[in-house]
Amino acid sequence: QVQLVESGGGLVQAGGSLRLACVASGRAISNYAVGWFRQAPGKEQNFVAAIIQSGTNTQYAEAVKGRFTISRENAKNTAYLQMNSLKPEDTALYYCAAHNDYWTLPSGSVSYWGPGTQVTVSS
Repeated sequence: QVQLVESGGGLVQAGGSLRLACVASGRAISNYAVGWFRQAPGKEQNFVAAIIQSGTNTQYAEAVKGRFTISRENAKNTAYLQMNSLKPEDTALYYCAAHNDYWTLPSGSVSYWGPGTQVTVSS
């Protein structure tokens, strides 16, 4: 079992930045690909970014390419999502996810979820 806890969400003005963190406990995060998903009120959950176990491969949703960067520090059992040039449409509850298979994670095939952290971008 892996427990995931996100932090770093908050209220920011458009154009600003936030860095989300996802801390794992129970098992080493190095065993898992890690992803970020988000869900805005009244909308479906969407894939944002993923990073392979070693950190050498990443994937991004088109909506965040060039603005968001996913990274990980396996020694700290932590993954991050650096979000720059934030837009009001980035407002959502952001979830950290862990899964054995990096290639299927973006489809929502996820073994473990965190409870989420709220990101609100004001215009």
